[in-house]
Amino acid sequence: MEAYLFYIMAAVSVTAAVYLIFEKNPVYSALYLILTLVSIAALYILLEAQFIAAVQIIVYAGAIMVLFLFVIMLLSLNIKEELKDAIPFQKIPALFMGILLFSVLCIILKSKLLQGKQGEYTSAYVTSVGNTKLIGNLLFTDYLLPFEITSILLFVAAIGAIMLAKRKL
Repeated sequence: MEAYLFYIMAAVSVTAAVYLIFEKNPVYSALYLILTLVSIAALYILLEAQFIAAVQIIVYAGAIMVLFLFVIMLLSLNIKEELKDAIPFQKIPALFMGILLFSVLCIILKSKLLQGKQGEYTSAYVTSVGNTKLIGNLLFTDYLLPFEITSILLFVAAIGAIMLAKRKL
């Protein structure tokens, strides 16, 4: 049952991501991104990472996507305009890079890189301590500097969005 749910959510995630890339309307593209983020949150739940799934839905599918939609609506993009090819032969290098990316992903999946970190945070230890408590302890001890840098970056982005919106009025 769990494997079937995984395959269904993975298929929904990949399909929504493909539609996200090829959609011409930016609002629909943002909605496909929300669907992709929610299906990835379902995959997190299958991995028994409920805290990460909740953060995925609340922060990314909720707050960040509302910000994206606000910016899209604020810019008033004209969807009817046809995009002109900036590089006339851009499809050939894009196809080559896509094949290269696919081959690198296949090599990574066949290697032993994705077997996880073996060490002090085994699944038994995480179960005994709890996901949320362990993430909180790591976030405010070992990863405090990246956490603070991220908060400063988000603060600067919010100020930039306010200044851009204020200038249009």
